[in-house]
Amino acid sequence: MKFAIVVFPGSNCDRDCFYAARDVIGQEAEFVWHTHRDLSGFDCVILPGGFSYGDYLRSGAIARFAPVMTEVERFARAGGPVLGICNGFQILLEAGLLPGAMLRNRDLQFRCEETFIRVETSRTPFTGLCREGQVLKVPIAHGEGNYFIDEAGLKDLEANRQIVFRYTDASGRVTPESNPNGSVSNIAGICNRQGNVVGLMPHPERSCEGMLGSADGRVIFESVVADLAGRGVARAANALMDRQTIHQVEKAAGGASGCR
Repeated sequence: MKFAIVVFPGSNCDRDCFYAARDVIGQEAEFVWHTHRDLSGFDCVILPGGFSYGDYLRSGAIARFAPVMTEVERFARAGGPVLGICNGFQILLEAGLLPGAMLRNRDLQFRCEETFIRVETSRTPFTGLCREGQVLKVPIAHGEGNYFIDEAGLKDLEANRQIVFRYTDASGRVTPESNPNGSVSNIAGICNRQGNVVGLMPHPERSCEGMLGSADGRVIFESVVADLAGRGVARAANALMDRQTIHQVEKAAGGASGCR
């Protein structure tokens, strides 16, 4: 499997994502500069955290127009797995690949701390190995992580199982105290309707090894590798079935012509 780690001017978590994909999970990974226009050959795209273009205007607003985003959108529309982490999540929102918007944190302060998030759905490529209701210890580091969506949009997210993670306490309870930034309904991460595009504010790449205080984030990377491997097996099985069908048709056609 090959990961594309997209790098914008101001990205600062790109090397963390690269390390998680290559050195922790053992997969191929390559940095992709923001002017790049070709994502062919990649199996998964990650938009890392940081301060793309200095967060001018608002977080992710300029990065959304980077040349590479045309390819990210095409990759996502084709069903490819895309993960936006922190600033990457903000960029996905600005690009319209995910619904909603980000506001300044409720207390107007930059928050850098450990949080607990509960897995709400295992239907995405990035949560397939998770148990629904599983609690992960993953850090945050953001000033604009207050996720907002209107009431109708929230109902749609819930109806379509698009809420992927919620902030909770260590036991998995959703409480006001466990919400570090004021996000609507304690939302820490969401996905698109198809489930292949996921954005979250916490940093799983910073919690992939025990020495970092938690290795819980590792399952997010392992899940997409397992998902991609499963797709490869399915494609191989479909190709085999197609070859067998063609052989049967040719055999039947040959038998029929021999009777005439």
